Amino acid sequence: MAELLEEQRESWGTRGGFILAAIGSAVGLGNLWGFPYKLYSYGGGAFLIPYIIALFLVGIPIMILEFSIGHYTQRAAPDAFKRGHKRFEMVGWWGIVLAFVIITYYPVILAYCFSFLWYSIVGIFTGGELPWAGEGIVGVENAKLFFNETYLGKIDGPNLGSIRWNIVWPLIITWVTMYFCIFKGVKLVGKIVWLTVPLPWLMLLILTVRGLTLEGSMQGLAYYLDPVWSELAKPITWRYAFGQVFFSLSLAYGVMITYASFLHSKSDINNNAAIISIADFATSFVAGLAVFATLGGMAYVTQLGDNPVAVEAVAETGPSLAFVAFPYALAQLPYSAWFSFVFFFALVTLGVDSAFSMTESILASIVDKTGWRRCIVLPVMTVVGFLFGMIYITQGGFNWLGTIDGFVNGTWGIAFMGLLECVVLGWLWRIKTLRRHANSRSDWRLGPWWDYSIRMVIPVVLGALFFWQLFDDIFGDGFLRTPEGEWILTNCVGLSIVALVPVIAVILSIIKGRNDIEGQEHPENNLPIGGRREGAIAFITASIIAALLVLWLTVPISDAVKQVILWLMLSGGVIVMLLSNYVLDKHHRSTSQASWLARWAGIIATMDTSAAIAIILMGLVQTEEAEVTTAPIRDTLSGVSYIILAVVFLIIIGGLGWCFYRALAAAKDTGIQHPDEIGDESA
Repeated sequence: MAELLEEQRESWGTRGGFILAAIGSAVGLGNLWGFPYKLYSYGGGAFLIPYIIALFLVGIPIMILEFSIGHYTQRAAPDAFKRGHKRFEMVGWWGIVLAFVIITYYPVILAYCFSFLWYSIVGIFTGGELPWAGEGIVGVENAKLFFNETYLGKIDGPNLGSIRWNIVWPLIITWVTMYFCIFKGVKLVGKIVWLTVPLPWLMLLILTVRGLTLEGSMQGLAYYLDPVWSELAKPITWRYAFGQVFFSLSLAYGVMITYASFLHSKSDINNNAAIISIADFATSFVAGLAVFATLGGMAYVTQLGDNPVAVEAVAETGPSLAFVAFPYALAQLPYSAWFSFVFFFALVTLGVDSAFSMTESILASIVDKTGWRRCIVLPVMTVVGFLFGMIYITQGGFNWLGTIDGFVNGTWGIAFMGLLECVVLGWLWRIKTLRRHANSRSDWRLGPWWDYSIRMVIPVVLGALFFWQLFDDIFGDGFLRTPEGEWILTNCVGLSIVALVPVIAVILSIIKGRNDIEGQEHPENNLPIGGRREGAIAFITASIIAALLVLWLTVPISDAVKQVILWLMLSGGVIVMLLSNYVLDKHHRSTSQASWLARWAGIIATMDTSAAIAIILMGLVQTEEAEVTTAPIRDTLSGVSYIILAVVFLIIIGGLGWCFYRALAAAKDTGIQHPDEIGDESA
């Protein structure tokens, strides 16, 4: 197999440094508020079933995919895709541009963390009193007023208002911190993460132990873990579980591709991906224990007074959980300023790793494309990122931050990018090349199942999520216009941004780069083409199914006919997808390459299947009962909850233990653990 590791490239100092850096990128602020809230809202402990399935079905395979292409090409995302084919470069830039949009507002949330960290330090030196302190309902209102009015000066609506100068300095501190974390390259990052990644775990452990020792903590854990099994029958629960796994692992931004490009030529790929994914899950789950144990203790304290507050009263999602609910809960603890310091220091160290990892992926992509020096590009990026961030520290900036993040980090943005990544690498590239490359350097080997997962299973899952969101937004009410006919400006801007991203990606891919990486010769491109007849049949059939889908959506047809067409689309899409996959496998094993008609037929059939599944899921949602089932209020965990806890920790400890065992076993061998079996095309 022809390798692309010909160029000397800066590398991580140690395997541990790379693993911690990748964990730091995956584990971010969303782990502390996104995962706990979704688990609490969509079935409690029952939510873990689809989440764990999604972790192993989607999360780990895509992580391996990104590590493989980054390591194989030794390039950041745009040039990594370009080495497959020059037209694929825009796919890499697509993720990088999305990362740039995120990096304009993510440091603003980090600036909030720095501010609240400062308030905690001041509280320590002024007797332990926090500025938002209060008990019961009064305390909740104090926390809301402090964050929304005193700190943000928040105004409703799309207007930006004036700049909040009290957030300017924290934003400057955030960007300066990010700059000094990466200005020396990944070797410095590999040293910094030995501090910034273990520290949040230590802080979370302190908060978890403290939360579990509070009276009433079990009430919070009951909200968190007691399973509501009926939620598993709702497709939306599975939708959020798969979405949370995908977004939590920082996939498709180009971060993991970039980090893997700095790995040594014999570095492990598969085992590292599994360790990082399971560690991210462990961090999210333990963070949930800390959050809800503390909220349960808070509820117990207020229930003893005249103004009781139930757990669900402050169990909000997003930044409100971190900057309203949790500050209020912390204010109820003895030595509250100290515990507030621990919490917000954990948030800072959690967030800064994710922030500078995205910055590094953008930086490496620009440097690889242009050949410009890091010492010039990074300061310019820092200034540009800070100036864009000024938009979000206005009085109305928080509203825009939430909306744009919903688009970029949601189905319209990063989920579609992940779908595109799998489609391009699975159908248009030789996925077995990447599998053999990963296997030749890993502590354990992938089987052919991985090829089919990347090519068919994951695209169908992500495609169904995308089409579901698309159909919801198109046919639902209140997406771009209110019922009164007024445009919703924030949603219009958010949609415009995600629509503009591929345009910018195409422009960046057209710009001429460095001559030394302008193109790569692939011997397989000179092989004769096989499977033309099967490919033509598959392409025509897939196109007909796509036309039926358009008719289904646009032409008035009776419900009975719609049902028949829908199931024909689903079954036909699956058959064509399998036929196209057969053609690719057949001609990859021989001395020919598969017909491009077969490749594109597979892509179209995958989208046909995804759209049909999305329509079926929408129908299931519409037939669900309107009533919402909630978990019973308990002061103790149920027996099932204890079983769930045991199973989760068994998966975490057993999974990580197995990975470390394989790493230790491989370390005893000499050379590469699994030689690249060039002649074994079926491996």
